[in-house]
Amino acid sequence: MKITLAKTAGFCFGVNRAVQMVYDLVDSGERVCTLGPIIHNSQMVEELTSKGVRVVNTPDEAQRDETLVIRSHGVGKAVYDEAESVGVKVCDATCPFVAKIHKIVAEQSAGGDIILIAGDEKHHEVIGITGHCTSPYYVFSSIEELENLLENHPKIKKIPVSVVSQTTFNAKKWENAQIFLKKVCTNAKIFDTICNATSTRQTEAQELAAANDVMVVIGGRHSSNTVKLYDVCVALCQNTHLIETAAELKPEWFLTANKVGVVAGASTPAGIIKEVIKTMSENLQPVEEQVELAQKSFEEMTDEEAFEASLNSLTGEQKVCGTVVAVNATEITVDIGRGVTGYVSADEYSSEPVDLLSEVKVDDKLNLIIMKISDQEGTAMLSKRRYDAIAGWDNIVAAKDSGEVLHGTVRDVIKGGVVVYSNNVRVFIPASQATASRNDALEDLKGQEVDFRIIEIGRGRRAIGSIRSVLREARKEAEEKVWASIAVGDRITGTVKSLTSYGAFVDIGGVDGMVHISELSWNRIKNPAEVVAVGDEIEVYVKALDADKKKISLGYKKAEDNPWTIFQSNYNVDDVVTVKIVSMTTYGAFARIIPGVDGLIHISQIANKHVAKPQDELTVGQEVEAKITAIDLDKKRVSLSIRVLLEPEVKEEAVAEDEVVASTEDAVVEAPVVEEVAEEAAE
Repeated sequence: MKITLAKTAGFCFGVNRAVQMVYDLVDSGERVCTLGPIIHNSQMVEELTSKGVRVVNTPDEAQRDETLVIRSHGVGKAVYDEAESVGVKVCDATCPFVAKIHKIVAEQSAGGDIILIAGDEKHHEVIGITGHCTSPYYVFSSIEELENLLENHPKIKKIPVSVVSQTTFNAKKWENAQIFLKKVCTNAKIFDTICNATSTRQTEAQELAAANDVMVVIGGRHSSNTVKLYDVCVALCQNTHLIETAAELKPEWFLTANKVGVVAGASTPAGIIKEVIKTMSENLQPVEEQVELAQKSFEEMTDEEAFEASLNSLTGEQKVCGTVVAVNATEITVDIGRGVTGYVSADEYSSEPVDLLSEVKVDDKLNLIIMKISDQEGTAMLSKRRYDAIAGWDNIVAAKDSGEVLHGTVRDVIKGGVVVYSNNVRVFIPASQATASRNDALEDLKGQEVDFRIIEIGRGRRAIGSIRSVLREARKEAEEKVWASIAVGDRITGTVKSLTSYGAFVDIGGVDGMVHISELSWNRIKNPAEVVAVGDEIEVYVKALDADKKKISLGYKKAEDNPWTIFQSNYNVDDVVTVKIVSMTTYGAFARIIPGVDGLIHISQIANKHVAKPQDELTVGQEVEAKITAIDLDKKRVSLSIRVLLEPEVKEEAVAEDEVVASTEDAVVEAPVVEEVAEEAAE
């Protein structure tokens, strides 16, 4: 009988990290308690209990001299707050992949998004995720539950939604959920948060289940990822059995089996896996079996064997987690375990200049890539920068499928576009995708932090992104908000975006409105540039709305600046004013009282004698004193007289009766006519 053990069997990164943190605390003499069982494996919990590690259910159960370890599943924000309030020392062993989900839901819910979570609502990881949501959230565990959820809450289809999954969620179910969501919720932002190890573990389980007669799944019955492995296997191999220890193996399972596959959950200790393999090999079948990956554990090796094995297993480009033991201005010394000391130079710590002494502290944990191993010296040259780049590339690839918005800095402007760096990964943004408008200068982006999406992944880790799609989406959201709240009469501060011969376009927070040239000034102007310039921030008010055509008419000139309002407040009939002649006609002269208000001095009121034409007594630009003889505010008319201020001549020529009548009737002309006549006169 051939026995094949899955390559991914046993502790995942997050569980191994959490367990190791507990062991490190115990070895250092600390008193330790864990918030719930550190992993879903009773044998491991019993072993830790024998070392004095207690299990508590709430932070206030921890004693003052104990360190409370938060397990890899993570907890909600309220738990951290409670631990702080009771003054307990906390060691956070939350899996980094779970912590990433906490950050996503916290940021997206703070922005107002509804949060959808694919997972088991009773699982501690999901409970922890929901504890970081500040907006409404919903949990679904199947495509059917998701369909019912959207049917019962149809509004979700129309509002911003962010979707995440439990790290150990069934990969196939998650794939189906994504396909469904992309069809139904076109505005959903999907973050692929299934742990890569979980996905790989489930894929390998499928392959083994399809190729073997019997499948043995090892792990705790309360372990979510172990149960999911069982579900994956039993769907392809009915002769699948879930066990926690070798004692549960039954010979009758293997009577007719030629090939047996073995998988193990992420919380299953290596010792239990080895014991199962050993029991199957010795007791169930004779020597024909072929067991893969059943090797000596480090605990069983001599010091020399362990050291040699550690060097053999550490190869270039392998990822490791190291603990900082020393740091100076040019180099970091880290312990990566297995008797190997690693060194990280300043250049390999970051692609940006950095002060190592202020950036890094002893006992910090660093994720690193092994560049070179020295077998004789037992040392390794390591790189954090390269690890970040690899991890960053994984995020880039994932973001292409999910549509996630990434953040980066524009480093260079090159021919055809700009180069953005995000988590040490180079992304090219074509000029057509770099700005909101093709007329915007690319040079203005250099050094700027920008948001973008990945639109294409090419060979050789070549990523192409789009800033424009994010800008347009943001503008669309802003536009929807404006149209949902705007009303005629609203006063808004906006930015002048462009000028035309007929007015100015003003951005009022995502929507452009138009201020007609006649609404820019109470005085007559020929060009909007006489009043405003592109980039000016101005206060406008909404005059009219056309929701169908998406047009907004704006006003700029203020009622209190209306020259006729000013005139009404400061001038009355019989007032004597100093005026300036601005134009002349055959029947009189127009004089400016204040900017925007002109009065007519009828030809009969220019002098105390007969005047053949106004030009005989007056010139354009001349200042004279005149008396206000009539005001018609409704028709915007003012009549002026110089004659009433003059002493009558001894030999005054008679004034025709019809001219006197004209002085009271014709002397009043509507403002628009006044301006046109004045303009003709000027020409």
